[in-house]
Amino acid sequence: MQVDLLIEAGWIIPVEPASVILEKHSLVVDQGRIVDLLDTEQARQHYQARQVEKRPHHVLIPGLVNCHSHAAMSLLAGFADDLPLMDWLQNHIWPAEQRWVSEAFVRDGTDLAIAQMLRSGTTCFNDMYFFPEVVAQQAIQAGMRANLGLIVFDFPTAWAKDPDEYFSKGLALHEQLRHQPLLSWSFAPHAPYTVSDAPLQKLLSFANELDLSIHMHVHETAFEVADQTAKTGVSPLQRLEDLGLLSPAFMAVHMTQLTDADISRFAQTGAHIVHCPESNLKLASGFCPVAACLDAGINVALGTDGSASNNDLDMLGEMRTAALIAKAVAGDATAVSAAQALEMASLNGAKALGLDHEIGSLCKGKSADVVAIDVADIEAQPLFNPMSHLVYGASRHQVSDVWVAGRQLLNQRQLTSIDLEDVKQRVSSWQNKLQAQT
Repeated sequence: MQVDLLIEAGWIIPVEPASVILEKHSLVVDQGRIVDLLDTEQARQHYQARQVEKRPHHVLIPGLVNCHSHAAMSLLAGFADDLPLMDWLQNHIWPAEQRWVSEAFVRDGTDLAIAQMLRSGTTCFNDMYFFPEVVAQQAIQAGMRANLGLIVFDFPTAWAKDPDEYFSKGLALHEQLRHQPLLSWSFAPHAPYTVSDAPLQKLLSFANELDLSIHMHVHETAFEVADQTAKTGVSPLQRLEDLGLLSPAFMAVHMTQLTDADISRFAQTGAHIVHCPESNLKLASGFCPVAACLDAGINVALGTDGSASNNDLDMLGEMRTAALIAKAVAGDATAVSAAQALEMASLNGAKALGLDHEIGSLCKGKSADVVAIDVADIEAQPLFNPMSHLVYGASRHQVSDVWVAGRQLLNQRQLTSIDLEDVKQRVSSWQNKLQAQT
């Protein structure tokens, strides 16, 4: 049988079935989809490939899913570090955004983010930021898979002046691009403290009508929960539940402030948690009790958050941090195994986005979103367990190749759809502008 592509690998970790590691296996790809996964010798006998990629010292995994990002904020990485959260936001980040956020800022920041994500093994990102139409176009241009957040605030921003304009612009954009094969869509109300009840109710009606998910910061800090509870009489999470937002179509980002009762009720709704451990650590926001949430049956995915509160978009690093913190918080060295951490960074993110039929694992029929990680160097030796090494020892610099829907976007560390030197020049220009502000 003739096919487009055969990737011969030292190991394949398909994620489904869980904890499986296949040695000396090959992935067979045709028309952008996985048609088989089998022993390499058998693959050579059964398939004639137009292109054969031999990666004998590499591990193949599903493309990683960054389930919460503010891609354009990559231009603000390191802009205001080591500050308390409200000082960081009110005196540095928000003023910078008010002055500089524009279509050009979002275009250049998104290009930088996509380049960094591809070079660290991410093939799909879930974004929440201004000018989503620009993010969409840059993702299409690069061949990157993206879930675009249609943002909503009560107040004016660079993109819209009030909830009605957020809705009208978001709905028009969704209608214009909804048939793009690599794009999906969510409503993205910023947070309970920035969006009031009426817009949330309207948003829920639109989401139900269009079958869109909802992506929102929730219970990010103790201050947020205490402040909102004092103002509304109920916790932000309870308010969202009372409004009917919590469902299998809802993604709650951060969730660092949870009681046992919160976890139990949230599990019953079928909603998802997006855990951003490194951002939470850097801003001292608190700890999401991941092991307890998983034990309760909640789907927990991983995100990096924006580079302004993380400094990188490295999902391999996020996996390691998530696994290590979960063990410490739970007081249990068996909590969040390497296999679970990889699942959180791939299949669980796909589930949260409603894309697990398409991505998140290397299974027949799914899109060929694939990452190859080189484990030949001395830093990866000895290699007793490839899965364990990926989570506890691998770095983004070991990512050698990336395919999205069968298209190779990273080839031996070289980006194929992005002019890296051009991106660097544009980033340098923004750095000069932002430095002049400080």
